[in-house]
Amino acid sequence: MTRIRLAGAALAAALLLIDQAPLRAQDVTAPAPSRAEAPDANATSKTRPRPKAGRTRRAGPRVYMGRPIADVMSFHGADWLVRESREQEEQPEAMLDALKIQPGSTVADVGCGVGYTSLRLARRVGSKGLVLATDVQPEMLSMLAMNARTAGVKNIRPIRCTATDTRLPEGKVDLVLMVDVYHECVDPEATLQGIRKALKPGGRLVLVEFRAEDPEVPIKPEHKMTVKQVRRELEPQGFRFKEKHDFLPWQHIIVFEKPVDAEKDQKAVDTNPAPASADNPGDK
Repeated sequence: MTRIRLAGAALAAALLLIDQAPLRAQDVTAPAPSRAEAPDANATSKTRPRPKAGRTRRAGPRVYMGRPIADVMSFHGADWLVRESREQEEQPEAMLDALKIQPGSTVADVGCGVGYTSLRLARRVGSKGLVLATDVQPEMLSMLAMNARTAGVKNIRPIRCTATDTRLPEGKVDLVLMVDVYHECVDPEATLQGIRKALKPGGRLVLVEFRAEDPEVPIKPEHKMTVKQVRRELEPQGFRFKEKHDFLPWQHIIVFEKPVDAEKDQKAVDTNPAPASADNPGDK
């Protein structure tokens, strides 16, 4: 993929597009990548650090359920997201093949970066489908918008989210995809609850994460996750584990769904509260 360097005027123009479009297919501009680590020329393959310019520090808890929360890759490291070796290392088309995405679907690329995955999703959902591409960094979304425009893709909607608000439409999304992103979420619970609200009943949440079970995967530990840890964090937030795929060279593909029955049970509780009883005097 050609690396695009935005001039000041182009950047300003692209920023005007962000988070202003209605929920429909439309012209946007650049593709966004995911969150891996940029290699240091002097580092070994097992300890690849990100360049200092590619990190975004933030205040708040640094550990969640026993694991360190990784720093977010900033837009200064965007070149890493479109590196030539990524096609071989992550096999994005094979990953998307495994998800069997249907034309006409509404999918969300959460933590989209410059659109590396968003552009591929846009082609798969087709002209009647929609890609909601979210990121906390407006610079990433500007590059995504530029890349999409260059590629002639018109069914991506860039959305600037926050660390605690996904800004996704409630109950509209068939599939949420997070490629090398979840381990960087500052507030995992808020992010997961926002995603759960956005998904349709039976909709899927897919995490693609570097395998922490394998010490040979050449990524720093805080940017890797085990399947056990992922399930430990997602299942209490109302997601049901569905399946995993481990055919990629370095990454897990971990698929969850928003249970249809759980949604019905919650509605039943909301509309038919438990009857009053001696054991529940507060119900009277």
